[in-house]
Amino acid sequence: MDLQSLCRVIFVSALISLVCQPCSVLSGDIVQDDDSAPKKPGCENDFVLVKVQTWVNGVEDAEFVGVGARFGAPIVLKEKNASQSRLTLSDPRDCCSPPKNKLANDVIMVDRGHCKFTTKANNAQAAHASAVLIINNHKELYKMVCEPNETSLDIHIPAVLLPQEAGASLEKMLTRNSSVSVQLYSPKRPLVDIAEVFLWLMAVGTILCASYWSAWSAREAAIEQDKLLKDALDEIPDTRHVGSGGIVDINTTSAVLFVVVASCFLVMLYELMSYWFVELLVVLFCIGGVEGLQTCLVALLSRWFKRAGESYIKVPFYGALSYLTLAVSPFCIAFAVVWAVYRNDSFAWIGQDILGIALIITVLQIVHVPNLKVGTVLLSCAFLYDIFWVFISKKLFHESVMIVVARGDKSGEDGIPMLLKIPRMFDPWGGCSIIGFGDILIPGLLIAFSLRYDWLANKTLRAGYFLWAMIAYGLGLLITYVALNLMDGHGQPALLYIVPFTLGTFLTLGRKRGDLIVLWRRGVPERPCPHIKLEHQHSEELNDEM
Repeated sequence: MDLQSLCRVIFVSALISLVCQPCSVLSGDIVQDDDSAPKKPGCENDFVLVKVQTWVNGVEDAEFVGVGARFGAPIVLKEKNASQSRLTLSDPRDCCSPPKNKLANDVIMVDRGHCKFTTKANNAQAAHASAVLIINNHKELYKMVCEPNETSLDIHIPAVLLPQEAGASLEKMLTRNSSVSVQLYSPKRPLVDIAEVFLWLMAVGTILCASYWSAWSAREAAIEQDKLLKDALDEIPDTRHVGSGGIVDINTTSAVLFVVVASCFLVMLYELMSYWFVELLVVLFCIGGVEGLQTCLVALLSRWFKRAGESYIKVPFYGALSYLTLAVSPFCIAFAVVWAVYRNDSFAWIGQDILGIALIITVLQIVHVPNLKVGTVLLSCAFLYDIFWVFISKKLFHESVMIVVARGDKSGEDGIPMLLKIPRMFDPWGGCSIIGFGDILIPGLLIAFSLRYDWLANKTLRAGYFLWAMIAYGLGLLITYVALNLMDGHGQPALLYIVPFTLGTFLTLGRKRGDLIVLWRRGVPERPCPHIKLEHQHSEELNDEM
């Protein structure tokens, strides 16, 4: 492998190992039931997100998102059923004692303070408020539960907690304007959004395209090797690396190290996450995206422009480059630059997905799993990696490291770029469905291996392993979305579901068909050597002549 190919492989692999994201992180996650304060009569509401729409002097203004309390009246579901009420500041501000100002079905805004949430709600209700908005003293939302020793609760007004920034904005509205009114409602999130369907198709389609490209290249290399062997009866050349085209085979050690390095990068992202660090990631993603898009376009266009693809020119530091590569490169660079400039716009996800898909396909073309043993080690390590950084890391860092990194909570921007995303189209809460590169790349390495094996073994689609591996991956990803919806939008580690489906199907079929030993050790089917056949034919011809 030349220096250029080696550098490309190292860079792209390092970029992918930066983060193996959870399958989906939706905006506005809601908290789960608190085991230390279980439901009881008068305190048995589910935690729901609440929209707080504001009007200033009769003109519709900003909208804020809060979370409803375990106690109090349930929030209406539809906007048309929600009534507008005047917003009033509490006096005293924490509402730990009865308000001095009388309220006529107003919504009262109070600070979190030092008394119980239920105390605030009771005092607001006694002052004839129609609802109470409690402003948290932190940026995050907090679940408002009842105290364990509270037994008799009779709160029949809604209580909503808003983050600190929302409270500051509402207070400015009240001090600058004479009339501020609010409307509270909690629309339900649909069970399935069409964005999840498209994201599923994108993930499956990416692996499908990458697998066929990888298998086609492997078959072309095998045909080329057979031709060389047939042309050499007396002297057999060393053809172990013929037609490799810069391919890198992963071994067991590198499979384990991949997960270790990915974990180190993930912790680094978590600790250093900031605006400037996200900008650095954007630059790296653009470089990788340009490389991936250029590779895919050159491979596609070379079928129509063979002469341009086979004519080369020497370029300093890069070596020999085809004229087709030189022609495509400016377009790829311009595409990445335009995406980087407009990446915060509503349509920027299209460019991000194009660059990301091209990058993933390129990596799956360059990096190969040589046998089932390496694939099992890689997927098993990634399986444990996903579970640890999504669930277990909460005990060490007091929050899910992977989900925090995926959302870009500490950066002030809308997540990091190393993922595919589609805006949720029919979700009243908005947000995006996302899937990390690792959730496509790591299973994709095993699936691409299965198709290479099928083609070299001349297996039909049904008798091979690729079709069943693709079905298993699709089902695993589908189960991930089911779990995501059952968990109220909490980010889920996709590999927790994908790995057992994909790897389990492969191992079971291999054992049942008697191919497991060959798949595990060799990774390529037994193929007769052409030069041995030719030598045998040559010997028979000599015997006939004698």
